[in-house]
Amino acid sequence: MKTLIKFIVILILNLCFIYQNALSSDKIKIGLIVPLSGDYSELGNSIIKSVRLAINKIDDERIEIIPEDTRSNPIDTLRVSKKLYEEGVRIIIGPVFNENTKYLDELKEVTFLSFTNKIIKNPSNVISAGVNAISQINTIKKFINISNLERSVFLIPKTDYKKEIELAINKTNIRLKDKFIYDKEPTLLTKQIEKLTNYSERKQQLKNKIKRIENSSIQNKEKKIESLKMKDTLGSINFDSVIIADFDESLKSVANSLLYTDVSARRIKYITLNQWFDKTLFKETASQPISFPSVNKRNFDKFNKEYEEFYKEPPNQLSLFIDGK
Repeated sequence: MKTLIKFIVILILNLCFIYQNALSSDKIKIGLIVPLSGDYSELGNSIIKSVRLAINKIDDERIEIIPEDTRSNPIDTLRVSKKLYEEGVRIIIGPVFNENTKYLDELKEVTFLSFTNKIIKNPSNVISAGVNAISQINTIKKFINISNLERSVFLIPKTDYKKEIELAINKTNIRLKDKFIYDKEPTLLTKQIEKLTNYSERKQQLKNKIKRIENSSIQNKEKKIESLKMKDTLGSINFDSVIIADFDESLKSVANSLLYTDVSARRIKYITLNQWFDKTLFKETASQPISFPSVNKRNFDKFNKEYEEFYKEPPNQLSLFIDGK
């Protein structure tokens, strides 16, 4: 991700100027539909605060933001959108989650700038303003080229966003050695990673070499055997990087499975998607460093600082356009 919510909201508001004729002296009414009650109320209120920061930065008195509560369900999302439409609003920022967009094609005269990063099956009047898979993989593609990586394997979990990732891979024409689809269930995952990394074969190669040396009469064979026994496997890996399209604990499980099969970040480059909502991953540099090409850490820190100085509390990281549903 190259920008944080404040900067993306500024972009959205600038787009609204284009639609609403910003050269006029009339008020520019913009709807904002987010969850203000229920499980995701903290997220919705964090987004409203971020929008206020953006408006302060733009400093234009013509902007009138009208917030409404979606209650995180598509029926209420449509209801409040109709209310805004009757009030003359034709540009609406939101909703947050992709599933809440499914009835919005009933309001064909309204343009929705949704926070979702999903692009498949969106209504025609919904623009995905989130950081979608295509934009992230394009950034990863540049990172691969700069890093001179030539044999990347894309690891994709069997989830509802699998099609999004595969579409983005096709659209970006990223150069890959292979795609590898895996199960998120830990026991299945470990076996699949073992197969990907030829773990059994490399483990056997090590055993075979130790046995050959034990049966030989070469000098310093005890020292060589001792050195080999400190290794987990023996043999090369046929890829130089992995791109893991996963999140949270599942991402850590994949990384741990690779580490278990003796494929550490010392041997290959670990790359993943946007992980703003899990700060712990930024701290995993000692055991298993991971590259986040689509993350601008400087902007992340800058946004956090400005938000905390203004509101005296940290922002909800989910407000950084990660669609969790």
